[in-house]
Amino acid sequence: MHSIRRRLLGWQIGALALTGVLASVLTYQLAWVGFNRIRDYGLEQIAHSVVRHGVRPAAAGRAPPATDGEASAPEPDPGDEDLGQFVSQIWSADGRLVYASIDTGGPPLQVAGFHVVRWGDEEWRVYTLPQRRETVQVAVTSANRVKAFAELAPWLLVPLGGLVLLLGLLIHSAVVGALRPLQRLRGEIADRDVMALHPVPTDDLPAEVAPVGEALNQLMAKVGELLAGQREFIADVAHELNTPLAAVKLQAQLARRADDAQRTAALDALDEGIERAVHLVRQLLQLARLEPEVRRRDVRPLRLDRLAADGVAAMSDRADARGVDLGLAAAEPVTVTANAQDLRVLLENLIDNALRHAPAGSCVDVAVGRDGGDAVLSVIDHGPGIPAAQRQRALQRFVRLDPNDASGSGLGLAIVAAIVAQSGGRLALDDTPGGELTVRVTLPAAAGGSG
Repeated sequence: MHSIRRRLLGWQIGALALTGVLASVLTYQLAWVGFNRIRDYGLEQIAHSVVRHGVRPAAAGRAPPATDGEASAPEPDPGDEDLGQFVSQIWSADGRLVYASIDTGGPPLQVAGFHVVRWGDEEWRVYTLPQRRETVQVAVTSANRVKAFAELAPWLLVPLGGLVLLLGLLIHSAVVGALRPLQRLRGEIADRDVMALHPVPTDDLPAEVAPVGEALNQLMAKVGELLAGQREFIADVAHELNTPLAAVKLQAQLARRADDAQRTAALDALDEGIERAVHLVRQLLQLARLEPEVRRRDVRPLRLDRLAADGVAAMSDRADARGVDLGLAAAEPVTVTANAQDLRVLLENLIDNALRHAPAGSCVDVAVGRDGGDAVLSVIDHGPGIPAAQRQRALQRFVRLDPNDASGSGLGLAIVAAIVAQSGGRLALDDTPGGELTVRVTLPAAAGGSG
Protein backbone atom coordinates (compact mmCIF):
# COMPACT_ATOMS: atom_id res chain seq x y z
CA MET A 1 0.00 0.00 0.00
CA HIS A 2 1.34 3.40 -0.96
CA SER A 3 1.80 5.93 1.85
CA ILE A 4 1.65 9.65 1.19
CA ARG A 5 3.55 10.27 4.41
CA ARG A 6 6.41 7.93 3.50
CA ARG A 7 6.53 9.30 -0.03
CA LEU A 8 6.68 12.91 1.14
CA LEU A 9 9.26 12.16 3.81
CA GLY A 10 11.33 10.08 1.39
CA TRP A 11 11.41 12.77 -1.28
CA GLN A 12 11.95 15.70 1.08
CA ILE A 13 14.52 14.09 3.37
CA GLY A 14 16.26 12.53 0.35
CA ALA A 15 16.43 15.93 -1.32
CA LEU A 16 17.68 17.43 1.94
CA ALA A 17 20.37 14.76 2.27
CA LEU A 18 21.48 15.25 -1.33
CA THR A 19 21.55 19.02 -0.82
CA GLY A 20 23.54 18.49 2.37
CA VAL A 21 26.11 16.34 0.55
CA LEU A 22 26.46 18.86 -2.27
CA ALA A 23 26.72 21.71 0.23
CA SER A 24 29.35 19.77 2.20
CA VAL A 25 31.43 19.13 -0.91
CA LEU A 26 31.12 22.76 -1.99
CA THR A 27 31.93 24.01 1.51
CA TYR A 28 34.93 21.70 1.69
CA GLN A 29 36.23 22.89 -1.67
CA LEU A 30 35.73 26.58 -0.85
CA ALA A 31 37.30 26.14 2.59
CA TRP A 32 40.27 24.30 1.05
CA VAL A 33 40.78 27.07 -1.47
CA GLY A 34 40.54 29.72 1.25
CA PHE A 35 42.84 27.77 3.55
CA ASN A 36 45.46 27.50 0.80
CA ARG A 37 45.23 31.21 0.14
CA ILE A 38 45.80 31.98 3.82
CA ARG A 39 48.74 29.60 4.04
CA ASP A 40 50.19 31.03 0.84
CA TYR A 41 49.83 34.49 2.34
CA GLY A 42 51.72 33.18 5.39
CA LEU A 43 54.55 31.95 3.16
CA GLU A 44 54.66 35.34 1.47
CA GLN A 45 54.85 37.16 4.82
CA ILE A 46 57.65 34.90 6.04
CA ALA A 47 59.62 35.68 2.88
CA HIS A 48 59.18 39.42 3.38
CA SER A 49 60.17 39.04 7.05
CA VAL A 50 63.40 37.33 6.05
CA VAL A 51 64.12 40.16 3.65
CA ARG A 52 63.45 42.84 6.29
CA HIS A 53 65.50 41.21 9.06
CA GLY A 54 68.37 40.40 6.80
CA VAL A 55 69.20 36.87 8.01
CA ARG A 56 72.79 35.87 7.11
CA PRO A 57 74.59 32.53 7.14
CA ALA A 58 77.13 33.79 9.71
CA ALA A 59 74.37 34.55 12.17
CA ALA A 60 72.59 31.31 11.64
CA GLY A 61 75.59 29.10 11.20
CA ARG A 62 73.85 27.18 8.36
CA ALA A 63 75.47 27.75 5.00
CA PRO A 64 75.69 24.54 3.01
CA PRO A 65 78.83 24.29 0.89
CA ALA A 66 78.41 24.94 -2.77
CA THR A 67 79.32 22.11 -5.07
CA ASP A 68 81.07 23.04 -8.36
CA GLY A 69 79.34 26.40 -8.31
CA GLU A 70 75.87 24.84 -8.55
CA ALA A 71 73.00 26.22 -6.54
CA SER A 72 71.28 22.88 -6.04
CA ALA A 73 71.32 21.45 -2.52
CA PRO A 74 72.00 17.84 -1.58
CA GLU A 75 69.09 15.47 -1.11
CA PRO A 76 67.69 15.55 2.42
CA ASP A 77 68.05 12.72 4.86
CA PRO A 78 64.54 11.95 6.10
CA GLY A 79 64.44 11.78 9.84
CA ASP A 80 67.24 14.29 10.40
CA GLU A 81 65.03 17.33 9.96
CA ASP A 82 61.41 18.17 10.68
CA LEU A 83 60.14 18.56 7.14
CA GLY A 84 56.74 19.61 8.46
CA GLN A 85 58.09 23.02 9.42
CA PHE A 86 58.76 26.03 7.22
CA VAL A 87 62.02 25.98 5.30
CA SER A 88 63.58 29.29 4.44
CA GLN A 89 66.41 29.84 1.98
CA ILE A 90 68.53 32.72 0.70
CA TRP A 91 70.10 32.57 -2.71
CA SER A 92 72.73 34.94 -4.10
CA ALA A 93 72.21 36.89 -7.28
CA ASP A 94 74.35 34.36 -9.17
CA GLY A 95 72.17 31.44 -7.98
CA ARG A 96 74.24 30.13 -5.04
CA LEU A 97 72.51 28.95 -1.91
CA VAL A 98 73.98 31.10 0.83
CA TYR A 99 71.60 30.22 3.64
CA ALA A 100 69.09 27.42 4.47
CA SER A 101 67.16 26.81 7.67
CA ILE A 102 67.85 23.07 7.37
CA ASP A 103 71.16 21.29 6.82
CA THR A 104 69.98 19.51 3.70
CA GLY A 105 69.34 22.79 1.95
CA GLY A 106 65.71 22.44 0.88
CA PRO A 107 63.92 22.59 -2.48
CA PRO A 108 65.76 23.96 -5.51
CA LEU A 109 65.49 27.59 -6.50
CA GLN A 110 62.35 28.56 -8.44
CA VAL A 111 61.33 31.59 -10.43
CA ALA A 112 59.35 34.32 -8.68
CA GLY A 113 55.91 33.37 -7.30
CA PHE A 114 54.21 30.27 -5.92
CA HIS A 115 55.10 26.77 -7.09
CA VAL A 116 54.50 23.13 -6.24
CA VAL A 117 57.82 21.27 -6.26
CA ARG A 118 58.68 17.59 -5.78
CA TRP A 119 61.76 17.25 -3.56
CA GLY A 120 62.94 14.55 -1.20
CA ASP A 121 60.04 12.21 -2.11
CA GLU A 122 57.61 14.83 -0.92
CA GLU A 123 55.52 17.58 -2.44
CA TRP A 124 56.38 21.14 -1.35
CA ARG A 125 54.58 24.43 -1.68
CA VAL A 126 57.23 27.06 -2.49
CA TYR A 127 57.15 30.88 -2.62
CA THR A 128 60.08 32.68 -4.22
CA LEU A 129 60.71 36.39 -3.64
CA PRO A 130 63.59 37.86 -5.75
CA GLN A 131 65.39 41.04 -4.61
CA ARG A 132 68.21 43.08 -6.23
CA ARG A 133 71.10 41.29 -4.54
CA GLU A 134 69.47 38.06 -3.34
CA THR A 135 66.41 35.83 -3.63
CA VAL A 136 64.45 34.59 -0.62
CA GLN A 137 62.53 31.32 -0.93
CA VAL A 138 60.19 29.84 1.67
CA ALA A 139 58.64 26.34 1.44
CA VAL A 140 56.44 23.94 3.38
CA THR A 141 55.38 20.36 2.66
CA SER A 142 51.94 19.83 1.16
CA ALA A 143 51.39 16.99 3.66
CA ASN A 144 51.74 19.50 6.48
CA ARG A 145 49.12 21.70 4.86
CA VAL A 146 46.68 18.79 4.35
CA LYS A 147 47.17 17.67 7.95
CA ALA A 148 46.44 21.16 9.25
CA PHE A 149 43.31 21.43 7.11
CA ALA A 150 42.11 17.97 8.18
CA GLU A 151 42.11 19.22 11.77
CA LEU A 152 39.86 22.12 10.77
CA ALA A 153 37.48 20.31 8.36
CA PRO A 154 35.32 18.56 11.01
CA TRP A 155 34.55 21.91 12.60
CA LEU A 156 33.26 23.05 9.21
CA LEU A 157 31.18 19.95 8.41
CA VAL A 158 29.76 19.09 11.85
CA PRO A 159 27.55 22.24 12.02
CA LEU A 160 26.32 21.51 8.50
CA GLY A 161 25.48 17.93 9.45
CA GLY A 162 23.66 19.18 12.54
CA LEU A 163 21.71 21.62 10.38
CA VAL A 164 20.68 18.83 8.00
CA LEU A 165 19.55 16.69 10.95
CA LEU A 166 17.56 19.57 12.42
CA LEU A 167 15.91 20.32 9.08
CA GLY A 168 15.07 16.61 8.68
CA LEU A 169 13.30 16.61 12.04
CA LEU A 170 11.43 19.80 11.15
CA ILE A 171 10.36 18.31 7.79
CA HIS A 172 9.13 15.15 9.51
CA SER A 173 7.16 17.20 12.01
CA ALA A 174 5.71 19.40 9.26
CA VAL A 175 4.60 16.42 7.13
CA VAL A 176 3.02 14.65 10.10
CA GLY A 177 1.21 17.84 11.09
CA ALA A 178 0.06 18.51 7.53
CA LEU A 179 -1.45 15.01 7.24
CA ARG A 180 -3.10 15.11 10.66
CA PRO A 181 -6.42 16.45 9.22
CA LEU A 182 -6.63 13.30 7.09
CA GLN A 183 -6.19 11.20 10.22
CA ARG A 184 -8.95 13.16 11.95
CA LEU A 185 -11.22 12.71 8.93
CA ARG A 186 -10.50 8.99 8.90
CA GLY A 187 -11.24 8.73 12.61
CA GLU A 188 -14.47 10.71 12.19
CA ILE A 189 -15.69 8.29 9.52
CA ALA A 190 -14.41 5.10 11.21
CA ASP A 191 -16.18 5.90 14.49
CA ARG A 192 -19.57 6.42 12.84
CA ASP A 193 -22.48 4.05 12.89
CA VAL A 194 -23.58 2.63 9.56
CA MET A 195 -26.68 4.84 9.53
CA ALA A 196 -24.86 8.01 10.60
CA LEU A 197 -24.82 9.79 7.25
CA HIS A 198 -24.75 13.39 8.45
CA PRO A 199 -22.04 15.57 6.83
CA VAL A 200 -18.52 15.60 8.23
CA PRO A 201 -17.28 19.05 9.31
CA THR A 202 -15.06 20.63 6.67
CA ASP A 203 -14.51 24.11 8.12
CA ASP A 204 -11.17 23.25 9.76
CA LEU A 205 -9.84 21.10 6.91
CA PRO A 206 -6.96 22.42 4.77
CA ALA A 207 -7.74 23.66 1.28
CA GLU A 208 -6.28 20.45 -0.25
CA VAL A 209 -8.36 18.14 1.98
CA ALA A 210 -11.61 20.12 2.06
CA PRO A 211 -12.69 18.97 -1.45
CA VAL A 212 -12.33 15.36 -0.28
CA GLY A 213 -14.58 16.08 2.68
CA GLU A 214 -17.11 17.87 0.49
CA ALA A 215 -17.14 15.01 -2.05
CA LEU A 216 -17.60 12.57 0.83
CA ASN A 217 -20.53 14.61 2.13
CA GLN A 218 -22.10 14.60 -1.32
CA LEU A 219 -21.67 10.83 -1.52
CA MET A 220 -23.24 10.32 1.92
CA ALA A 221 -26.13 12.56 0.91
CA LYS A 222 -26.72 10.40 -2.18
CA VAL A 223 -26.46 7.24 -0.09
CA GLY A 224 -28.93 8.73 2.38
CA GLU A 225 -31.35 9.50 -0.41
CA LEU A 226 -30.92 5.99 -1.80
CA LEU A 227 -31.55 4.38 1.58
CA ALA A 228 -34.56 6.61 2.18
CA GLY A 229 -35.92 5.67 -1.24
CA GLN A 230 -35.36 1.98 -0.52
CA ARG A 231 -37.10 2.23 2.85
CA GLU A 232 -40.00 4.04 1.22
CA PHE A 233 -40.12 1.46 -1.56
CA ILE A 234 -40.10 -1.44 0.89
CA ALA A 235 -42.87 0.18 2.91
CA ASP A 236 -44.94 0.74 -0.24
CA VAL A 237 -44.33 -2.83 -1.39
CA ALA A 238 -45.41 -4.20 1.99
CA HIS A 239 -48.54 -2.07 1.88
CA GLU A 240 -49.37 -2.98 -1.72
CA LEU A 241 -48.81 -6.70 -1.17
CA ASN A 242 -50.81 -6.73 2.03
CA THR A 243 -54.04 -5.72 0.27
CA PRO A 244 -54.16 -8.41 -2.48
CA LEU A 245 -52.86 -11.11 -0.17
CA ALA A 246 -55.49 -10.25 2.43
CA ALA A 247 -58.12 -10.32 -0.32
CA VAL A 248 -56.86 -13.74 -1.52
CA LYS A 249 -57.04 -15.09 2.02
CA LEU A 250 -60.58 -13.75 2.45
CA GLN A 251 -61.72 -15.14 -0.89
CA ALA A 252 -60.23 -18.52 -0.05
CA GLN A 253 -62.18 -18.56 3.21
CA LEU A 254 -65.38 -17.61 1.38
CA ALA A 255 -64.81 -20.33 -1.21
CA ARG A 256 -64.35 -22.89 1.56
CA ARG A 257 -67.63 -21.87 3.21
CA ALA A 258 -69.67 -21.48 -0.01
CA ASP A 259 -72.11 -24.12 -1.12
CA ASP A 260 -71.88 -25.79 -4.50
CA ALA A 261 -73.89 -23.09 -6.26
CA GLN A 262 -71.69 -20.24 -4.97
CA ARG A 263 -68.34 -22.01 -4.99
CA THR A 264 -67.66 -21.34 -8.67
CA ALA A 265 -68.16 -17.58 -8.27
CA ALA A 266 -65.97 -17.62 -5.13
CA LEU A 267 -63.19 -19.47 -6.93
CA ASP A 268 -63.39 -17.02 -9.84
CA ALA A 269 -62.98 -14.16 -7.38
CA LEU A 270 -60.06 -16.04 -5.81
CA ASP A 271 -58.44 -16.41 -9.24
CA GLU A 272 -58.78 -12.67 -9.85
CA GLY A 273 -57.17 -11.90 -6.50
CA ILE A 274 -54.29 -14.27 -7.23
CA GLU A 275 -53.89 -12.71 -10.68
CA ARG A 276 -53.67 -9.23 -9.18
CA ALA A 277 -51.06 -10.42 -6.67
CA VAL A 278 -49.06 -12.16 -9.40
CA HIS A 279 -49.26 -9.04 -11.60
CA LEU A 280 -48.03 -6.85 -8.74
CA VAL A 281 -45.12 -9.16 -7.94
CA ARG A 282 -44.16 -9.32 -11.62
CA GLN A 283 -44.13 -5.52 -11.87
CA LEU A 284 -42.10 -5.25 -8.67
CA LEU A 285 -39.51 -7.61 -10.15
CA GLN A 286 -39.47 -5.59 -13.36
CA LEU A 287 -38.90 -2.39 -11.39
CA ALA A 288 -36.15 -3.99 -9.30
CA ARG A 289 -34.32 -5.24 -12.41
CA LEU A 290 -34.21 -1.70 -13.79
CA GLU A 291 -31.85 -0.56 -11.06
CA PRO A 292 -28.48 0.27 -12.74
CA GLU A 293 -26.48 -1.86 -10.29
CA VAL A 294 -28.60 -5.00 -10.70
CA ARG A 295 -27.60 -6.08 -14.20
CA ARG A 296 -25.56 -5.03 -17.17
CA ARG A 297 -27.75 -3.79 -19.98
CA ASP A 298 -27.05 -5.46 -23.34
CA VAL A 299 -27.98 -2.96 -26.05
CA ARG A 300 -28.10 -3.73 -29.76
CA PRO A 301 -29.94 -2.58 -32.90
CA LEU A 302 -33.63 -3.65 -32.82
CA ARG A 303 -36.55 -3.23 -35.21
CA LEU A 304 -39.06 -1.28 -33.14
CA ASP A 305 -41.94 -2.02 -35.53
CA ARG A 306 -41.39 -5.77 -35.17
CA LEU A 307 -41.23 -5.54 -31.39
CA ALA A 308 -44.50 -3.60 -31.43
CA ALA A 309 -46.15 -6.25 -33.60
CA ASP A 310 -44.93 -9.02 -31.26
CA GLY A 311 -46.22 -7.08 -28.25
CA VAL A 312 -49.67 -6.62 -29.78
CA ALA A 313 -49.82 -10.32 -30.61
CA ALA A 314 -48.80 -11.33 -27.08
CA MET A 315 -51.47 -9.11 -25.47
CA SER A 316 -54.30 -9.93 -27.88
CA ASP A 317 -55.82 -12.64 -25.68
CA ARG A 318 -55.96 -10.26 -22.72
CA ALA A 319 -57.56 -7.61 -24.92
CA ASP A 320 -60.18 -10.09 -26.16
CA ALA A 321 -60.99 -11.08 -22.58
CA ARG A 322 -61.69 -7.43 -21.77
CA GLY A 323 -63.67 -6.86 -24.95
CA VAL A 324 -61.18 -4.32 -26.30
CA ASP A 325 -60.02 -4.15 -29.89
CA LEU A 326 -56.18 -4.10 -29.80
CA GLY A 327 -54.38 -3.49 -33.07
CA LEU A 328 -51.27 -2.15 -34.78
CA ALA A 329 -52.41 1.07 -36.46
CA ALA A 330 -49.12 1.94 -38.19
CA ALA A 331 -45.74 0.24 -38.30
CA GLU A 332 -43.10 2.20 -40.16
CA PRO A 333 -39.81 0.25 -40.29
CA VAL A 334 -37.39 1.88 -37.87
CA THR A 335 -34.37 0.61 -35.91
CA VAL A 336 -33.35 1.68 -32.42
CA THR A 337 -30.37 0.74 -30.25
CA ALA A 338 -31.74 -0.54 -26.94
CA ASN A 339 -32.16 -3.55 -24.70
CA ALA A 340 -34.73 -5.97 -26.16
CA GLN A 341 -36.06 -7.15 -22.79
CA ASP A 342 -36.51 -3.57 -21.61
CA LEU A 343 -38.53 -2.65 -24.71
CA ARG A 344 -40.73 -5.75 -24.31
CA VAL A 345 -41.44 -4.79 -20.69
CA LEU A 346 -42.17 -1.21 -21.81
CA LEU A 347 -44.67 -2.39 -24.44
CA GLU A 348 -46.31 -4.84 -22.04
CA ASN A 349 -46.88 -2.18 -19.41
CA LEU A 350 -48.12 0.44 -21.88
CA ILE A 351 -50.60 -1.93 -23.50
CA ASP A 352 -51.69 -3.40 -20.14
CA ASN A 353 -52.25 0.09 -18.72
CA ALA A 354 -54.32 1.06 -21.80
CA LEU A 355 -56.40 -2.14 -21.61
CA ARG A 356 -57.18 -1.62 -17.93
CA HIS A 357 -58.60 1.84 -18.54
CA ALA A 358 -60.21 1.33 -21.93
CA PRO A 359 -63.95 0.60 -21.70
CA ALA A 360 -65.32 -2.57 -23.24
CA GLY A 361 -66.09 -2.17 -26.90
CA SER A 362 -63.42 0.51 -27.42
CA CYS A 363 -60.07 0.11 -29.13
CA VAL A 364 -56.39 0.49 -28.25
CA ASP A 365 -54.04 1.34 -31.10
CA VAL A 366 -50.26 0.90 -31.21
CA ALA A 367 -48.28 2.89 -33.79
CA VAL A 368 -44.59 3.11 -34.76
CA GLY A 369 -43.25 5.96 -36.86
CA ARG A 370 -40.45 8.46 -37.35
CA ASP A 371 -40.01 12.05 -36.26
CA GLY A 372 -36.86 13.38 -37.90
CA GLY A 373 -33.99 11.32 -36.53
CA ASP A 374 -36.09 9.74 -33.77
CA ALA A 375 -38.31 6.69 -33.57
CA VAL A 376 -41.76 7.25 -32.03
CA LEU A 377 -43.84 4.55 -30.33
CA SER A 378 -47.44 5.57 -29.53
CA VAL A 379 -50.12 3.73 -27.55
CA ILE A 380 -53.56 5.32 -27.95
CA ASP A 381 -56.51 4.36 -25.78
CA HIS A 382 -60.07 5.62 -25.52
CA GLY A 383 -60.37 5.58 -21.76
CA PRO A 384 -61.00 8.47 -19.36
CA GLY A 385 -57.56 10.03 -19.96
CA ILE A 386 -55.36 11.80 -17.37
CA PRO A 387 -55.81 15.49 -16.48
CA ALA A 388 -52.76 17.57 -17.46
CA ALA A 389 -52.14 18.56 -13.82
CA GLN A 390 -51.91 14.89 -12.78
CA ARG A 391 -49.70 13.52 -15.56
CA GLN A 392 -46.35 14.04 -13.83
CA ARG A 393 -47.71 12.45 -10.66
CA ALA A 394 -48.99 9.48 -12.69
CA LEU A 395 -45.36 8.57 -13.48
CA GLN A 396 -44.52 8.01 -9.82
CA ARG A 397 -44.50 4.59 -8.17
CA PHE A 398 -47.62 3.26 -6.45
CA VAL A 399 -49.72 6.23 -7.51
CA ARG A 400 -53.34 5.51 -8.45
CA LEU A 401 -55.20 8.55 -9.71
CA ASP A 402 -58.48 6.76 -8.98
CA PRO A 403 -58.43 5.54 -5.35
CA ASN A 404 -61.38 3.25 -6.06
CA ASP A 405 -59.46 1.40 -8.80
CA ALA A 406 -58.04 -1.75 -7.21
CA SER A 407 -57.16 -3.46 -10.48
CA GLY A 408 -53.83 -1.74 -10.99
CA SER A 409 -50.70 -1.39 -8.90
CA GLY A 410 -49.63 2.13 -9.84
CA LEU A 411 -46.33 0.81 -11.24
CA GLY A 412 -46.94 0.53 -14.99
CA LEU A 413 -46.11 4.10 -16.04
CA ALA A 414 -43.31 4.30 -13.45
CA ILE A 415 -41.65 1.27 -15.06
CA VAL A 416 -42.11 2.81 -18.51
CA ALA A 417 -40.56 6.11 -17.35
CA ALA A 418 -37.51 4.28 -15.88
CA ILE A 419 -36.92 2.31 -19.11
CA VAL A 420 -37.25 5.42 -21.29
CA ALA A 421 -34.76 7.30 -19.08
CA GLN A 422 -32.21 4.47 -19.25
CA SER A 423 -32.63 4.24 -23.03
CA GLY A 424 -31.96 7.96 -23.53
CA GLY A 425 -35.47 8.72 -24.78
CA ARG A 426 -38.39 10.94 -23.88
CA LEU A 427 -41.83 10.10 -22.50
CA ALA A 428 -44.90 12.25 -23.10
CA LEU A 429 -48.54 11.87 -22.00
CA ASP A 430 -50.65 13.67 -24.61
CA ASP A 431 -54.34 14.15 -25.28
CA THR A 432 -56.01 12.01 -27.90
CA PRO A 433 -58.64 13.84 -29.92
CA GLY A 434 -61.87 13.17 -28.06
CA GLY A 435 -60.37 13.36 -24.56
CA GLU A 436 -58.52 10.05 -24.39
CA LEU A 437 -54.83 9.47 -23.61
CA THR A 438 -51.90 8.94 -25.97
CA VAL A 439 -48.62 7.76 -24.45
CA ARG A 440 -45.74 8.72 -26.75
CA VAL A 441 -42.24 7.27 -26.37
CA THR A 442 -39.46 8.88 -28.42
CA LEU A 443 -36.19 7.00 -28.83
CA PRO A 444 -33.07 7.87 -30.88
CA ALA A 445 -33.19 5.99 -34.17
CA ALA A 446 -30.14 3.89 -35.03
CA ALA A 447 -27.87 5.51 -37.60
CA GLY A 448 -28.18 4.10 -41.06
CA GLY A 449 -31.33 2.49 -41.42
CA SER A 450 -34.73 1.24 -41.12
CA GLY A 451 -33.68 -2.41 -41.03
